[in-house]
Amino acid sequence: MKAKITVNKSYTVGEIDKRIYGSFIEHIGRAVYTGIYEPDHPTADENGFRQDVIDLVKKLNVPIVRYPGGNFVSGYDWEDGVGDKAKRPKRMELAWFSTETNQFGTDEFCDWAKKVDSEVMMAVNLGTRGADDARNLVEYCNVKGDTKYAKMRADNGHTEPHGVKVWCLGNEMDGPWQICHKTAEEYGRVALESAKVMKWTDSSIELVLCGSSGYNISTFGDWEWTVLNHAYDNVDYISLHTYYGNEGDTADFIGRSVLMNKFIKGVTAICDAVKAKKHSNKTINLSFDEWNVWYHDSHRRGINWEEAPAIMEDIYDFQDALLVGCMLMTLQNNCDRIKMACLAQLVNIIAPIMTEKGGKAWCQTIYYPFMYGSNYGRGTVMQTITECDSYKTKYADVVPYIESSVINNEEKREICVFAVNRNLEEDMELTLSFESFGECETIEHVMLYHDDMCITNGADVENVAPINVEFDKAKSAEHTVVLKKHSWNMIRFKY
Repeated sequence: MKAKITVNKSYTVGEIDKRIYGSFIEHIGRAVYTGIYEPDHPTADENGFRQDVIDLVKKLNVPIVRYPGGNFVSGYDWEDGVGDKAKRPKRMELAWFSTETNQFGTDEFCDWAKKVDSEVMMAVNLGTRGADDARNLVEYCNVKGDTKYAKMRADNGHTEPHGVKVWCLGNEMDGPWQICHKTAEEYGRVALESAKVMKWTDSSIELVLCGSSGYNISTFGDWEWTVLNHAYDNVDYISLHTYYGNEGDTADFIGRSVLMNKFIKGVTAICDAVKAKKHSNKTINLSFDEWNVWYHDSHRRGINWEEAPAIMEDIYDFQDALLVGCMLMTLQNNCDRIKMACLAQLVNIIAPIMTEKGGKAWCQTIYYPFMYGSNYGRGTVMQTITECDSYKTKYADVVPYIESSVINNEEKREICVFAVNRNLEEDMELTLSFESFGECETIEHVMLYHDDMCITNGADVENVAPINVEFDKAKSAEHTVVLKKHSWNMIRFKY
């Protein structure tokens, strides 16, 4: 099989906002407790943070992490998780049917985020609570002075504000599974009023409005239209969430990223329609703040109100890594409107990093496409012309055999090509034509490949790991590379 990608220096999609390589930590299962926080672990620092996990997170180069939820946030009283740990109450946590000890909260998370060189995307509870508690939390996190909540933070040992600049106005508020879910009219009103007082408290913050909970949910479209009509002038982004499962057809599964692209284009169109209706000069951008593969573990709630139950701990296989790579390329190729995104989640819960209580931390198969994308996918996304055969699936009439993104880092004078060969039987001869870049020299070709599509990694075995591929060192404006059947690839060029 043959394919060709033509890249011209004059044709671009846009600049990547590094926050599209964000992730997510929710109070669910073992994401926090025995995930990022385990005071008795051999590697734990003075704060109880697992250093082995910190090291793996830092290698991912995650610039922003969403917290504390997720469904959890719609029943969360943030005051329970600050102050003297001996006085923090245990709570029945109704989103995931577990017991929340509140030994880890807002201050601990902001401290942890600094340790991993990340910013915080904070979510507020617009389920059981509302505007008053939202503005109080903004004051607690961001205001310096002697007013009630600023003083509370200082008294709790944090004299300087945390400086949280991105805030989510609730989570999946259209979902019947959500605590105190709302109609679009109800949510639009509470989001507007919360946005007003939050920005009056700190005018420098950016706000993310809840979109509908997914492309295939019945509220999609009408929800976005309604809530944007309420809150358009007071928010900066609207959220998208999607997860894909494998129904047993690998070719169909690794082609699902075309649905993700369709979802993005649809939400963008609604945002722009509301902009036109309002005669506004303001553009609402997108925050894809939950995305991943999710289907292996159907155990989605705790039993008997356990503390940190082992739920939703999907063990990812090789084909999952291929789709995660394709989904990340889709985000990159929509960087003109996708300004933030969060791989959900980061540790233990449908995550690239897994831990053993008291034991090892290790990398799942999906760790590597995300790691390379985050570290090398910085710069300008190019508008390419791709010539390639395609196939048809149950969900899409046209799925190209190649999924790709091309990113120009002008400062480093490097071009990074990410590519997945979706063909399950044939290698692909890919021609890369770099128009107006001059002669380019290949400097690296990294591949993820395994014959067994269902192979996984574990604490003591890494079956799916980066493979360095030999390459032609000749300088040229056109290069031909071979992409192995069903493989993920990153090829870097110097110009």
